[in-house]
Amino acid sequence: MVAFMVTVAGAVVAGLIVGAIARLLLPGRQNISLGATVLIGFLAALVGGLIAQFLGVGDTDGIDWIKLFIQIGLAMIGIGFWSGTFFRTQD
Repeated sequence: MVAFMVTVAGAVVAGLIVGAIARLLLPGRQNISLGATVLIGFLAALVGGLIAQFLGVGDTDGIDWIKLFIQIGLAMIGIGFWSGTFFRTQD
């Protein structure tokens, strides 16, 4: 039970970091809450980790850069859709 709680806490922290980086990299202003950012980052970290495992790059020696880039990319897509950034039109 403790290991599960540590895993969930780690995933939430990863979600906060991945979501924050994604928001910084997206152009313009994203009008979404911190909770939505963490939720999207959490889901992106989870799905990105699974994709990286499937591709065989999930566990490497040192920092898993490819996995991190996948996670941030997914978070950018999620935040863009959630905030409407991808649907805005130029007047």
